[in-house]
Amino acid sequence: MDLHLLGWDAHWRELFTPYVSQSLLPGRIVVEHRDAYRIETEPGVRPGALAGRLRHLAERRSDLPAVGDFVGVRLPERDAGDGPAIVEAVLPRRTAFVRRAAGGRPDDQVIAANIDTVFVMTGLDHDFNVRRTERYLAAVWESGASPVVLLNKADLCQDVEHKVAELQSVAIGVDVHALSALTADGVDALAGYLRPGVTVGFVGSSGVGKSTLLNRLLGRAVQATAGVRTHDSRGRHTTTHRELFVLPQGGLVIDTPGMREFALSDADEGLDAVFADLDALAVYCRFADCAHRVEPGCAVRGAVERGEISADRVASYEKLLKELRYEESRGDQGAAAERKRQGRIGAKAIRRMKRDG
Repeated sequence: MDLHLLGWDAHWRELFTPYVSQSLLPGRIVVEHRDAYRIETEPGVRPGALAGRLRHLAERRSDLPAVGDFVGVRLPERDAGDGPAIVEAVLPRRTAFVRRAAGGRPDDQVIAANIDTVFVMTGLDHDFNVRRTERYLAAVWESGASPVVLLNKADLCQDVEHKVAELQSVAIGVDVHALSALTADGVDALAGYLRPGVTVGFVGSSGVGKSTLLNRLLGRAVQATAGVRTHDSRGRHTTTHRELFVLPQGGLVIDTPGMREFALSDADEGLDAVFADLDALAVYCRFADCAHRVEPGCAVRGAVERGEISADRVASYEKLLKELRYEESRGDQGAAAERKRQGRIGAKAIRRMKRDG
């Protein structure tokens, strides 16, 4: 495989320079399934395994490789046959799509790395939800990638233009496309985003049609698809691992499992990008610390009263901001708990030394 087809360019070559003298080869992780990897290198694709030193030095779960990462690997000796490529280094990421680990664990998880554009998919059925789309947009902007909103299942919707306009009013500076992955209607509009060497990712709830669209773009069925429940359009997870595919036209697509639980983490800049209209209005509030509730001279509330922005959009911003602050406070509490734990360890060591001395 020519790594340039996988996005390898001058940027990555420069970052890889320190590893050339270590006899490492560059590669990109194209499949991630739990702790198992498949890695594409110029000599060919191989199963991958983490070097013990890399795992030991990883301070956080997010330090470990994810699909889309460019890595430095050591291939097995020729007489070792088809042994795994050992990952000894992960190159610094251009972008990272991150979510809070399930179950409230404090360690974030990298869903996919080095994505250039993220297709934020929502369905034009029961799945259509402006507020959820705002949440995804905030996370995508924070990742460093550029979002594009795709309204799938246009063949099932009678008021497509109205739904597109509704999303355009909140997806500031973001392209919005309506399409049908099932019938291929509108899919041609995506060609401009699927250029050689450019990596695209998908986010959206289960059943929204991510796997159907991927199959359409690839021209073959590589991912299983399943129907959705008729009363709420929710689907079952049909993608069980994360994988990077090379499209016939040269673009790259990373497919990830649907995410029902999604918490914001360190997404201040992402929220600012999604709610840029509210930030622009807040400049004209009488008080610099206006909370946009009961303060006199509030420009944001005035815009709501004039019908220029919806009260739901302001409420969505406040909800996401509150969630972000909560996640930040959890992180602070975790750091405080760790400092306290380390303090106890230190105190025990001092007492031990005094006793032994």
